[in-house]
Amino acid sequence: MSAIQFSSGDVIADRRADYARMLSEAGDHAAAAELLEQALEIVPGWTAGWLLLGEAHQKAGQVEQAIEAFRRVEDLDETGIFGAELKLALLGAAPTPETPPSAYVEGLFDDYADRFETALLDKLNYSVPEKLFALARPHAPFALTVDLGCGTGLFGVEVAGATHRLEGFDLSANMLAKAEEKGIYRHLAQADLSSEAAADVLFAEGLAKARADLVSAADVLMYLGSLDTTFALARDLLKPGGLFAFSVEDAGEAEQGYTLLPSLRYAHTETYIRTLIAAFGFDLLQMQKTDIRMDGGKLVYGILFLARLTA
Repeated sequence: MSAIQFSSGDVIADRRADYARMLSEAGDHAAAAELLEQALEIVPGWTAGWLLLGEAHQKAGQVEQAIEAFRRVEDLDETGIFGAELKLALLGAAPTPETPPSAYVEGLFDDYADRFETALLDKLNYSVPEKLFALARPHAPFALTVDLGCGTGLFGVEVAGATHRLEGFDLSANMLAKAEEKGIYRHLAQADLSSEAAADVLFAEGLAKARADLVSAADVLMYLGSLDTTFALARDLLKPGGLFAFSVEDAGEAEQGYTLLPSLRYAHTETYIRTLIAAFGFDLLQMQKTDIRMDGGKLVYGILFLARLTA
């Protein structure tokens, strides 16, 4: 979130929130919550303040107070940009949403765009683009690749030399601007892959159905829960015999097809993905379980898939 979104508009309230952040960074989350409560007495309609209060209570182990604060966020935040329903779901106070609020994901990546590549490549040992392209490379060259959730273009860099035309779609305008700087995409557009309305963008005038040889979704599906819409889009984009290369975070033997993680990303089970592959008319060509990045000093494991649309 931006500094503007996290300002209450009141100097005294902001100062108390700043002190609360310092206390939280020092590990005294209960004291941080007390200061934030004082700030909210001054500005009770400060949505971001309630979010900070909920997070402080949660870190202090005060679950009921955290739930109450996040419910206030949910009531105040009409757009869903603060992701309160995700936080409530993690605390068992709401059902897990099939997809996160689009405004939350868009805001997250708009804010992250400038430091995205540095964080992933230099600090988190992010490896999905090269590993995913390694699965697709034996089937190159491609006449047209559609990069879903292209971000700043990290997968695009891998595939650019093996495709005649490269298109990219992403929810974040700031990410798309970074992708455009690379000069490898012939077409870039903003699209919400969690929404059926994405088809209006992916198949706008001049963009035919069944046009792609390769559709990619590198490190994208973990920001969605249910993947039916994305699989339908990939199917409609591909020529018969075209390839769908994508990655998920590995949910292991979870009972549900997808699970909301403390990171507020989703993990998916192999069984769930295999079911979707068959249901949407694909054949599984390859699957690889591997580490995909670091998070909090620990390896995050995922599954890479390469599937072919049956003729």
